[in-house]
Amino acid sequence: MASKPLSGEKLEKELARLEAMKEYEYTYEACSCICGIDEAGRGPLAGPVVAAAVVLPKDCRILYLNDSKKLSEKRRELLFDEIREKARAYGVGMASPRRIDEINILQATYEAMRQAVEKLGVVPDLLLNDAVTIPGINIMQIPIIKGDARSVSIAAASILAKVTRDRMMGEYDRLYPQYGFAKHKGYGTAAHIEALRTHGPCPVHRRTFLKNFHLEEHSDQRDSQ
Repeated sequence: MASKPLSGEKLEKELARLEAMKEYEYTYEACSCICGIDEAGRGPLAGPVVAAAVVLPKDCRILYLNDSKKLSEKRRELLFDEIREKARAYGVGMASPRRIDEINILQATYEAMRQAVEKLGVVPDLLLNDAVTIPGINIMQIPIIKGDARSVSIAAASILAKVTRDRMMGEYDRLYPQYGFAKHKGYGTAAHIEALRTHGPCPVHRRTFLKNFHLEEHSDQRDSQ
């Protein structure tokens, strides 16, 4: 169900907040195709890292657009659909737990981001990135610290990446219900660590992230997959 429409002073306040989040879009408005990029899932012990790239129309207005971490799950789900409907282009890339183990989380994040850009279907002339400069991309890039709260383009990418990854963790929860992935999304909560010590890692755990935990008594369930 959609949220109750804003009106009056509340609407003016929200529109002013969104205008402030267009600072970088306005600074580089001479660029015809500005793309925001962000990721979700660099820190968890399990699951993929997911990146999204989003090109919003210059006149696009999406109320409540913000850093995905500042939004409720319900709000993110609603915005996920609205962003995909209104975006000029978007792409999502990801790197699996196994790939993360192979090349490390930072390189896997860059790989997912490059995939997301490649899937756009358009070629941006500017990338607004959340805090990073992506190697291997021949496009002008602006890294912005806390960019998901300072750019509407990055905020939109943040939401697409977060919702996509959360939905994947929900699917993994149905495959491996003993770990509670739907609740903690693979992060190292006390309940997750206790489940790891009880059951050992499963195929979606990042083995390189588990080195500091005492799991030696368990064999990796990947070996039998």
